[in-house]
Amino acid sequence: MPKQVDYEERRLRIAEAVCALIARSGMEAVSLRDVAAEADVSMGAVQRCFRTKEDILLFALEHISRGVSERADQRIAATSTPQAAATLLSHTLAELALLDEDSRAQAHVWLAFVSHAPASERLAAVLHETYGKLHDLVVWLIRYGQDTKEIPQHLDAAQEAHTLLAVADGLTVHILAGHHSPETASAVLQRHVDCLVR
Repeated sequence: MPKQVDYEERRLRIAEAVCALIARSGMEAVSLRDVAAEADVSMGAVQRCFRTKEDILLFALEHISRGVSERADQRIAATSTPQAAATLLSHTLAELALLDEDSRAQAHVWLAFVSHAPASERLAAVLHETYGKLHDLVVWLIRYGQDTKEIPQHLDAAQEAHTLLAVADGLTVHILAGHHSPETASAVLQRHVDCLVR
């Protein structure tokens, strides 16, 4: 009896292989041959899952975008007792900025996709959608703080969320460039959050 192929599992394996290649050697390392070798599948298997290299990159970006969003959501859901809005904001922004050592490879991959997006409308569209969802999450946290009276009502939650996301994103770059350590980047994020609750 022929072996049943789980195409979704194979596609995820290929996406992980793409991310591993980018983390190690940059976007230029993503070739059909190298992706197949990294995923430990044949080139034909890759071609049966994806028609073009851009399709492979697009699926990989969607995969890591889901991961970023899910990790931020899980951070909030994992709190068993009610948390202060400032604490939730700080933890969520730290997740989005990929500050810890375990997130270093993912930060490399994320920035590779960001830098590649101007050359691909499809990649840019995924990034646009992901940033939109993250913005909505930060807006929700700020409004939660306004409901609990921790954050002043007069502040525009949408504008503040734009600022906080931009700071978190910029800190990802600064850490990779060696301008900030995770500790100093965390302190910068915390100062911005503290400014909201004063």
